[in-house]
Amino acid sequence: MSSPVKARADVDLNLLREVRQEVEEFNLEYCRVLDEGRIEEWPNFFTEDPLYRITGRENFDGGFPLGVMYCDSIGMMKDRAYAIAKTLVFSPRYLRHYITNTRIVSVDEDGSIESEANYLVLQTQLGEPTIIFQAGRYVDRFVRSSRNGLLLKERHCVYDSTIIDTDLVFPV
Repeated sequence: MSSPVKARADVDLNLLREVRQEVEEFNLEYCRVLDEGRIEEWPNFFTEDPLYRITGRENFDGGFPLGVMYCDSIGMMKDRAYAIAKTLVFSPRYLRHYITNTRIVSVDEDGSIESEANYLVLQTQLGEPTIIFQAGRYVDRFVRSSRNGLLLKERHCVYDSTIIDTDLVFPV
């Protein structure tokens, strides 16, 4: 990712605010779809050639590609969504995604956007207390589509904990 955008004379702060609002609106819809369990719609948020990865902070900071979930094509994402919706067996649960502190890192002349945001995912299984399922940050690259508006070209979900839940099947 690029260096942080600083308040300088050559940076259009109004543009940054508009882009941040656009990214926040995108993330609101992304969370709504996941929280409502509409997993088969999840790939619709991505380009045809995406990279989606859930990885630990140490791997991300070290530049290691390893992730606990890794999809580098829309087909892989559709397979994952189908498996979750139709074939995987796991105890019923509710997820709640919270995204905060969206920061626009860069806006390129071609309209692509690099951004970061903190995320928190809570999980409630039936008959169990709500727990923090995962906390971390999204490191994103968005592109513009004439048909669909913003789409994710890359989403790296970089979790903070060194210990993660062993039943991680859902995208975050």
